[in-house]
Amino acid sequence: MKRLFSIDPWKIVETTVNKEDFRLAESMMSLGNGHMGMRGNFEETYTGDFHRGSYIAGVWFPDKTRVGWWKNGYPHYFGKVINSINYIGIRVAIDGEEMDCYENQVTSYYRELDMQHGVLTRRFTINQNGKETDVEVVRFLSISHPELAVIKYQVTPKNYSGNVTFTPYLDGDVRNEDSNYDEDFWLEVERGVSHSNGHLVMKTKDNPFGTPTFHVAASMRLVVEGEILSHSTAEREEYVENTISVQALENTPVSLIKYVAVTTDRDYEVAQLITKAEEVLTHSDELGYDSLLQEHKEAWLKRWSIADVEINGDDEAQQGIRFNLFQLFSTYYGEDARLNIGPKGFTGEKYGGATYWDTEAYALPLYLSTANPEVARNLLVYRHNQLDGAYHNAQQQGLNGALYPMVTFNGIESHNEWEITFEEIHRNGAIAYAIYNYVNYTGDKDYWNEYGIDVLTGISRFWADRVHYNKKKNVYMMHGVTGPNEYENNVNNNWYTNTIARWTLRYTLEVIDALKASGHETRVSDLQITEDEMAKWQEIIDKMYLPYDEELDVFIQHDTFLDKDLKTVDELAPEDRPLNQKWSWDKILRSCFIKQADVLQGLYFLNHEYTYEEKERNFNFYEPMTVHESSLSPSVHAILGAELGKEEKAYEMYHRTARLDLDNYNNDTEDGLHITSMTGAWLAIVQGFAGMRTAHETLSFAPFVPKSWSSYSFKIVYRNHLLTIHVSKDGVTIAQEGPELFMKLYGEELVLPENGTTTVTLKK
Repeated sequence: MKRLFSIDPWKIVETTVNKEDFRLAESMMSLGNGHMGMRGNFEETYTGDFHRGSYIAGVWFPDKTRVGWWKNGYPHYFGKVINSINYIGIRVAIDGEEMDCYENQVTSYYRELDMQHGVLTRRFTINQNGKETDVEVVRFLSISHPELAVIKYQVTPKNYSGNVTFTPYLDGDVRNEDSNYDEDFWLEVERGVSHSNGHLVMKTKDNPFGTPTFHVAASMRLVVEGEILSHSTAEREEYVENTISVQALENTPVSLIKYVAVTTDRDYEVAQLITKAEEVLTHSDELGYDSLLQEHKEAWLKRWSIADVEINGDDEAQQGIRFNLFQLFSTYYGEDARLNIGPKGFTGEKYGGATYWDTEAYALPLYLSTANPEVARNLLVYRHNQLDGAYHNAQQQGLNGALYPMVTFNGIESHNEWEITFEEIHRNGAIAYAIYNYVNYTGDKDYWNEYGIDVLTGISRFWADRVHYNKKKNVYMMHGVTGPNEYENNVNNNWYTNTIARWTLRYTLEVIDALKASGHETRVSDLQITEDEMAKWQEIIDKMYLPYDEELDVFIQHDTFLDKDLKTVDELAPEDRPLNQKWSWDKILRSCFIKQADVLQGLYFLNHEYTYEEKERNFNFYEPMTVHESSLSPSVHAILGAELGKEEKAYEMYHRTARLDLDNYNNDTEDGLHITSMTGAWLAIVQGFAGMRTAHETLSFAPFVPKSWSSYSFKIVYRNHLLTIHVSKDGVTIAQEGPELFMKLYGEELVLPENGTTTVTLKK
């Protein structure tokens, strides 16, 4: 664990230039607005180690696969988000000496990420040969105008008068650190620069894989507050700049405001990119800096008015949940159905920035409850739109049906590791479960007919072909898989994979029956679903093999799991952790230690299908062997632990998921934040501590208050209701905006009056 930042309910605050952990600080200070985002890079020159990163939603490149041993069925490329034009750059010089917070003496330093308003502010005093200068930099990516970035850079001489030179620039000569072949993915299309203006248009290189190229334009407009002494422009390939010298008097601030508009051919014709960017800049000029900032702040406050979780008595916990929600909503807020949520969002390049099963398993429940229902629907439609790619992926493995990818931008699998690409097929189940989760939560059964049945049928056909029949035991099995626990590869009969496959087949049959009953038989016949095929699915459901040990009375993670040397995590030496950075992969695979919820993932998803006793026995068996070295792990254990009355364990897991990046638990946040797993903090509170469930289309709660908290409250959107739930040591208050609502509290039926409030005693 490493904590660089002070505790504050609404802010991330840094009070020193963390030169040894600069990349970690950059990750933490990331900004985004759904359309684009960036790491917390400095605008001015910094000659220490850093990771320059500016990313644009939906802009990616198919980096040719690089493996030591090619296997049939491998994806030909690894899709990855690509580092794009550096549009924040502003070199600053005092009387000709360039400012550099790595080399120069920084005598005071303060940087804050204001999560309530979505603003990054940096204030510092720098000493250059005895000349002391105060600097304040304010940056925001507008959520009111998503193509707009705004930077205000203010300089105040403290003990001298002199010349301040600003050199704002656009630089298209950027590289990805994770390029397989150290390749530059960009080519210049056009550039131009004039007094207080400049633009670049870049395009991704052609590729041999048939994926589209992308064009990106960045245009800047500059406003100087101060007496200008000189102004010049310069350009070279992939680069434009303005250089502006300003007279600066002692204790008198001068400033540069840099407006940047970023447009892409995802939204406009290539010929329109600069014109559209200029329209954004002209509108920004008309509104002015103060109005743009206020508008942006108010838009963030509107988001928080629905999604905020308020915790009293524990500022660490409060900071954690707000940081996670802030970064999630900075990455995705559902405005564009073509987009999804990458595990690193706009904060780094690891994992390629593509879509994983994390979205359906962990992100969808949060967006169902904290945003307009269309946001969650768009996440499902995204997968429906990529169904052809899922069929292609299955065909690549010689199988029928649809196999959704582990990693993708366009539906085609683009992950290069064999144990993931070929074997971690449980991801298919998360896609099917998301359809169930959405319809069960919203009541939108039309989704089955419009989109859902297509996806469910494709996935079910895959499962039916992927299983094999064991004649001797009269059961269906699945060999050669990797379950959610990626610390075991190529195992037979992973319990979770078999369970979610069986459940998918069963749910698909239920949906088919519902469609027939509602007069949509043609949708079933159009998909050529026959009685024989459905009978086969039912046979697999009835005869699916699920590993179980009678003596232990637990579900077994896979066939040979109990043959391992079973140990608990507390037997590991501290120097062994994290295993994935200290042990060989061979040693990890042979160990019993579990990276993340596996059997328990199934008990979380299908929670209403298992008894309290089954959940308790399996939790007690598996959690002590779990190292939680996946960012997705703590939330599932927090939710199940809370349900089972293990309040201390539940809180421990909440703290770990809420502060995973803030305290760098897994020693990898310098690569970027764990965006999709950030939903875990919200899930741990709402589904864990508050016990929210929606089984059988009935909303229910069973809240308790963690010992270190005095109270907590949150809001959820549920169908046509907006509920505010407040939980304190004394009682539970539920207020709602909407019609009368039938629900359950602590297992008892409760009727919430229309636009009314109900209070009950907290159950101890």
